[in-house]
Amino acid sequence: MYKRQEELGAYGIDRMDDEGIERFLGMQSQGVLGLPTDAEPYLLPMSYGYDSGDRLYFYFLVGSESRKRELADVADAATFLVYNAEMFHWRSVLLTGRVRERETGDEDGSATLSESRTPAWRPELLETASETEETRPYEFLIEDWTGLRHDIQPPAMDQRSSRDGRE
Repeated sequence: MYKRQEELGAYGIDRMDDEGIERFLGMQSQGVLGLPTDAEPYLLPMSYGYDSGDRLYFYFLVGSESRKRELADVADAATFLVYNAEMFHWRSVLLTGRVRERETGDEDGSATLSESRTPAWRPELLETASETEETRPYEFLIEDWTGLRHDIQPPAMDQRSSRDGRE
């Protein structure tokens, strides 16, 4: 265990193993995609599908000037952050990898994902846009992942902060 992990452990933070990361990714459905630009990263909230492999799946709403599509198509690397935070319990998984448009393999040329790969939650925007705009399936090819978790017991009433006026 290297020093940084020991430091995190002192605060109740543990690393998740591969099985824990896969289970977490399978239970969640939303994250933040980070695409590189010449300046700051381009961050996008995304719903995703995951079928216990080395990929995430999502749909992009693309138009004639889609910045998301433009950046994804030229990016050599990207990140995807999935997290769940409750007051005393949180999990986060940071993925690094590449984003690419999926091939259209259907006979009719449509771009669809199998049911297990379709994001569990699709914003109404995508449902509505599917009727009038073009949506395209993309995949995030996972090259590396890191997962952290924090589980502590809430402080007892007599351990509360003095910010509430009690001392």
